[in-house]
Amino acid sequence: MPSYLFWLFSTIMLIGGAAVIAFRNPVSSALSMVTCFVGLAGLFIGLSAFFVGIIQILVYTGAVMVLFLFIIMLLDLKDEEKRARGFAPLAAGLALVVAFVVQLVGILSQSADKTAPDLDKQTLTNAAAQFPKDSKIAEALTDGRLPDIHLIGHTLFTQYNLPLQLLGVLLLVATIGVVTLSKRQAD
Repeated sequence: MPSYLFWLFSTIMLIGGAAVIAFRNPVSSALSMVTCFVGLAGLFIGLSAFFVGIIQILVYTGAVMVLFLFIIMLLDLKDEEKRARGFAPLAAGLALVVAFVVQLVGILSQSADKTAPDLDKQTLTNAAAQFPKDSKIAEALTDGRLPDIHLIGHTLFTQYNLPLQLLGVLLLVATIGVVTLSKRQAD
């Protein structure tokens, strides 16, 4: 990826992320998040992760943000604006920031000494030994290609199957909760 494209997409992503926080209107914040997702998709495509970049546009920018906008439109936001802001939300926000920084430092300190292997044909052939010989992943790695779609699917459904299922249940419960709360306010 040329450096000017990296800086362009990074700037788009950072401006979109800052606008999510800066805007008071939730609809404007959601649309700013779309801008952030588009910048992130550009970075993925620039790193030759075409599948992840396209999924970023289709799933997150398309489906998830439409769901967020739908939920925002269902809620009565005028009642929320009338509430007085206390110390508790500020303290909770600061606690979340501290927790995030602690997690980030912990992850970065563990992975600071690791480097990515070179993706030459010999390294890919050696990596093919981890998979069954008749699988599409092993065939592509032996041919010197990196099968990113198959590797993502294999990793998601083997190593991260439980978190993936829990995330699906969490999103379902959150959606049902928002619909229930919006119907209660309408009655």
